[in-house]
Amino acid sequence: MMHFKAVIIGSGQGGTPLAKKLAKAGWTTALVEKRFIGGTCINDGCTPTKAMVASAKVAYTAANSQQWGVTVNGYSVNMESIVNRKNDVVQLFRGGSEKGLEQVEHLTIFHGEAVFTGPKALTIKLNSGTAEDITADYIFLDIGTTPQIPPVPGLEAVSWLTSTTILDLTTLPAHLLIIGGSYIALEFGQMFRRFGSEVSIIEKSPHLVSREDEDISEAVQKMLEAEGIRIFTNAQVQRVDEHSRGISCAIKVGEQTHTLEGSHLLLAAGRVPQTKAIQLDKAGVQTDDRGFIKVNDQLETNVPGIYALGDVTGGPAFTHISYNDHWVLYKNLVKGAATSVKDRQVPYTMFTDPQLGHIGLSVKEARKKGLDFTVCKMEMKRVARAIETGDTRGFMKALVEKGSYKILGATVFGSEGGELMTLLQMAMLGGITALQMKEMIFAHPLYAESLNNLFMQLDN
Repeated sequence: MMHFKAVIIGSGQGGTPLAKKLAKAGWTTALVEKRFIGGTCINDGCTPTKAMVASAKVAYTAANSQQWGVTVNGYSVNMESIVNRKNDVVQLFRGGSEKGLEQVEHLTIFHGEAVFTGPKALTIKLNSGTAEDITADYIFLDIGTTPQIPPVPGLEAVSWLTSTTILDLTTLPAHLLIIGGSYIALEFGQMFRRFGSEVSIIEKSPHLVSREDEDISEAVQKMLEAEGIRIFTNAQVQRVDEHSRGISCAIKVGEQTHTLEGSHLLLAAGRVPQTKAIQLDKAGVQTDDRGFIKVNDQLETNVPGIYALGDVTGGPAFTHISYNDHWVLYKNLVKGAATSVKDRQVPYTMFTDPQLGHIGLSVKEARKKGLDFTVCKMEMKRVARAIETGDTRGFMKALVEKGSYKILGATVFGSEGGELMTLLQMAMLGGITALQMKEMIFAHPLYAESLNNLFMQLDN
């Protein structure tokens, strides 16, 4: 039986760098991956979707080129070529990760599925068909999540897609029905609309991206509807059926019922943790009622020496948070620090076009905390760079604490919204006030320059 100081299960954006750092620190380390190196982000998430979003942006620009004084005499969308390009990008990223791991001393990579046989003992069912029993002083679980399959009547007899399987679709859906109304649903919805599909989005909440303030949700919906996407909010899916013409979806909106007819069905109603197969009970590791692994503010489970990181902890499900988790673990266990995940910044960006970038508190969160603040808000049509580039959709807003002028949070829904949000994130981390941002010198005519005008509203 092989023994390691550390075993990392899952090669996502937390597990991979953690394995490399622990091995380079001299720990005998094993990394177990049952599928592809890189986890969801590289293989089924951020990388492939953003590659395809880029293709959709080109199609949209070609279709609307006349507004820039350019006439495109016909264009076509080749889904097979788009998928091939996506695959090339994924392979580039995956290959880079694999090569980086292979060059690390003290690191053993197992390709297979790990299951607990005791608190610090595992059996790895190798993809080659054999098995390996191992033990470890420390075990790190970076096992991620998988698309949730909602309990919809009739679904068991219907062909459906997830955010994973739709990435390999080489035929364009005539009419894509989407159950869900958050980031995944909206990115795919806009993408396939721009490729040429009819798209209908069905969301059970009163608003799309329901975690956002209502003005943001409404602006996002207005933008998508302007591109021809049908949106049903406050909608309950009653039943789905498959027939010779495609898929029918019966929904109830208030007291009204509708039957939507589509060619394809995408399930984008959230994600669930991949904790069932690993047999956590044999290690005594506790989960919550949804199956997410319970951890403290230093990512340790109830079993000493067993840690969890990334989406499987039920925290903010973003690649960059998983990556930050690995820093917390490395600094605490190797450098002797006492780093916590409490109160860390959680920026995120939805890659619709325009982007939605957010950092810090929303208006509803700030009100819930009882804070005294001012909202600075400015439409993108007042941003010089947005006017020059021909995309003035959206707006930006920031919450400023009265008296201290501390920036409490910001949302940018507009062209390069994620990049603009990041400037505000850095200001917040560095303690730069809204008054300083108002007078800061930015190069003209960058999008960043608009932050002068945004905070100039404090004068009023």
